Amino acid sequence: MGSTHIGFPLETVAVFVLLSVGAILIDLFMHRDDKPIPLKSAVLWSLFWVAIAFAFAGFLYVHHGAEVASLFVTGYALEKVLSVDNLFVMMAIFSWFSVPDGYRHRVLYWGVIGAIVFRGIFVAIGTGLLALGPWVELVFAAIVGWTAVMMLRSGDDEDEIEDYSQHLAYRMVKRFFPIWPKLSGHAFLLKQSEVDAELAKPENAGIQVGRVGKAAFYATPLMLCLAVVELSDVMFAFDSVPAVIAVSREPLIVYSAMMFAILGLRTLYFVLEALKQYLVHLEKAVIVLLFFIAIKLGLNATAHIFHHDYTISAMASLGVVLVVLFCGVFASFIFPEKKDEAEEVKQQN
Repeated sequence: MGSTHIGFPLETVAVFVLLSVGAILIDLFMHRDDKPIPLKSAVLWSLFWVAIAFAFAGFLYVHHGAEVASLFVTGYALEKVLSVDNLFVMMAIFSWFSVPDGYRHRVLYWGVIGAIVFRGIFVAIGTGLLALGPWVELVFAAIVGWTAVMMLRSGDDEDEIEDYSQHLAYRMVKRFFPIWPKLSGHAFLLKQSEVDAELAKPENAGIQVGRVGKAAFYATPLMLCLAVVELSDVMFAFDSVPAVIAVSREPLIVYSAMMFAILGLRTLYFVLEALKQYLVHLEKAVIVLLFFIAIKLGLNATAHIFHHDYTISAMASLGVVLVVLFCGVFASFIFPEKKDEAEEVKQQN
């Protein structure tokens, strides 16, 4: 059996490609309608995506052993947990843009496709940089540690609402496209003829938009939202990719773990949206994991530089990730966030 340059036989790569492409096609076919995903359906689909990931983990276990399978599961669990904070950011973005529930999964779908592409680029760059020496791992450790510190410091600013009209992605879209200020179904872009038809409607009589030629496209608020989601995810990848690379340097392990975790994010979003008031301490678990990963990266780097034996094994890493995740969920149910008096009065009325 021939081997690839990334250290795995072609059979393993083929299984990964078939599983991931098949999963994407299933997701596209099953969620092609503009309808909100109910909580029950979102939970079942989330379990389906977890089952797909563990099917690949089982394949790795049978063909490559327990250590390789544990590396994949650790990277998968870590990416899944770290993605929770990113999903909460997406909730804020959807809320600011007033995106209806029925259109959110459409934005998330293209956001997931973008995440898959950019993760592949970042994994290739990140694993390539590690060949330059252990000092690169120290840089990665600093990036992950700094992210944890910034999340810890921003814990008191959760109620602040970001003005996404000043977001870089928002301004870039406005630079290349004129803006149609209202949603037009699930369209991201409108042709000039479609905008003219919209302007002819009595309810749009007061709207003024620029004209840039017959072949021009106009960006809708859904396009602006997608751009902000994509760039936010790219920024998130600067933290999550080094974190998963801390688990394994093997590109296929890193990318497959992130890929299968990302594929389930669309349905996980709707689960978290329904349960976010009950998962108030989950972000604290994310912060703890980021500090743990920074330490792991630092130990790996200094082990090569100073030749010490203090490293964290793959099984130990998996144990820490699972325990911290469990503690975050458990603490959220045991110590729920106290509601202020105004909110309690509002609910009573």
